[in-house]
Amino acid sequence: MDHVLLTGSGGFVGAALLRALEAIHAQTTCVVRSGPGRPEMQRRYLVVADDFADIDAVWPNSLRPDCVIHLAARVHVMRDRAPDPLAAFRATNVEGTLRVARAAARAGVRRFVYVSSIKAVAETDPGRPLRESDTPAPVDPYGISKREAEQALVELCRDHGMEWTVVRPPLVYGPEVGANFRSLLGAVARGVPLPLACANAPRSLVAVDNLADALLACARHPAAAGKIFHVCDGEDVTVAKLARLMGDALGRPARLLPVPLTLLKLAGALTGRRDAVARLVEPLRVDSARIVGELGWRPPLTLREALKQTADWYRQQTTGEIAHAVR
Repeated sequence: MDHVLLTGSGGFVGAALLRALEAIHAQTTCVVRSGPGRPEMQRRYLVVADDFADIDAVWPNSLRPDCVIHLAARVHVMRDRAPDPLAAFRATNVEGTLRVARAAARAGVRRFVYVSSIKAVAETDPGRPLRESDTPAPVDPYGISKREAEQALVELCRDHGMEWTVVRPPLVYGPEVGANFRSLLGAVARGVPLPLACANAPRSLVAVDNLADALLACARHPAAAGKIFHVCDGEDVTVAKLARLMGDALGRPARLLPVPLTLLKLAGALTGRRDAVARLVEPLRVDSARIVGELGWRPPLTLREALKQTADWYRQQTTGEIAHAVR
């Protein structure tokens, strides 16, 4: 794998993957919607329209990467304001993915690595970690679009003789993380009392650097072709334990209150945050035995190591906020 074309290079996972590609001295072409902004992106790049509508026009005949790693996506949000969320997700996550894949096939790309989501399979686990062999039953528009993209991509790759690999991560965290994970980290850092002591359903996570390392393995290993892989840190954690580990990493114990789960669920229903509460109280574990067994992949970072990195980054970003909270 000498030359990789990467979409989504300006995002959270993309930035980590760019660093990993640089570490192995791989030539990288980034597909972006505007000129390079991040220092990591100041290398070869293609500027494309939304949903990759013009990728055929901007892809030069001379561009012949060995592998495409497709990270770009319309991501899940708690309160989607699109008039038709499923149509919006399909436009980017299905049609956009297929445009990139068709262009890659025409350019003779050897392998297409698609970063999907565990939400393409389920929102909760069936009493055990989710395996690649489980029948997908996505629930929300994001998960539905990701599953549809998987199916359409596999068919396209088979028709064009291009290798494919699908990777389904659970929640991704690490330095530069945003959304709910950063909010929880901030609440722990400020000493905010959290009603999470009873949130004891196990969930799988994957550190962003672990995911980047797994994506490199999927791009390079011969045995990854034609496979779906679930990727995680290999250490499931409850939300209550996660908050405590965050406190350990920040040097500030988490303040957890033993609010019964029935009350949490009721509060979620009354405030329109049913899905957010479900993420706190429902189990969602993934089984990464296949990528470990077939590719010999092991996560470079443990959960504690990755949380320490994340806490150090957060502390650097919000030194004044934490210092004020400690006082």
